Amino acid sequence: MGGTLINTGDIYTEASAIVLAKYALHFLSWNIKLDFQGRPRLDATRRLLAHYNLDVPPEQFAQETAELLDGALKLLHALKDKGVPIALRTSSAKDKYHMKTAHLSSFDFLEHHIVTGDDSRIALGRGKPEPDIWYLCLESINEEHRAQVLDCTAMEECLIFEDGIPGVISTKNSNAHVTWVPHPEAVVAMNGKQHEMLPERGKLLASLRDFDLAKYGL
Repeated sequence: MGGTLINTGDIYTEASAIVLAKYALHFLSWNIKLDFQGRPRLDATRRLLAHYNLDVPPEQFAQETAELLDGALKLLHALKDKGVPIALRTSSAKDKYHMKTAHLSSFDFLEHHIVTGDDSRIALGRGKPEPDIWYLCLESINEEHRAQVLDCTAMEECLIFEDGIPGVISTKNSNAHVTWVPHPEAVVAMNGKQHEMLPERGKLLASLRDFDLAKYGL
């Protein structure tokens, strides 16, 4: 979710830059930040502190200012209007997810299909790049399908939207299709390597507004 639908990645960068400036340090280049993307907040924070050898926590990030990224709202509404089942996966803990989205009503209709990073069903060490969280998202949808006496969906029929490398790898491990929408600065840092990392069932987009529903029969 963060970095794919809302701009938490940029907010993380800005907040961290403020903290590091107090120690006369410059924020990470995108070559280093690529390793942080899509990781749970505590994991990303540990990596940040370890990189700078700092024995202090960064200040609370301004997560409440997160906004939907370009094309996200239109895509969500289009998929909803066409009856496409949608689940939301985030590496954030449940309380952090609510901090990021409390001011956004766009995710309200997903209430029953949201899987957060602290879900007790996810075993320790089974976060990204493991595919477990995607299986939980699909099971949430299929549970509703079974209750409505509808056919269940297979993982191979799913399309996952991701922004970071760990998420793309976990999607590949799940055997689903993936649409990768990396941050523009991440694209520069990867210097073409994103094409090598893209799974066979994957597509690269510069923005969610470029997503063509017609290519998927919608």
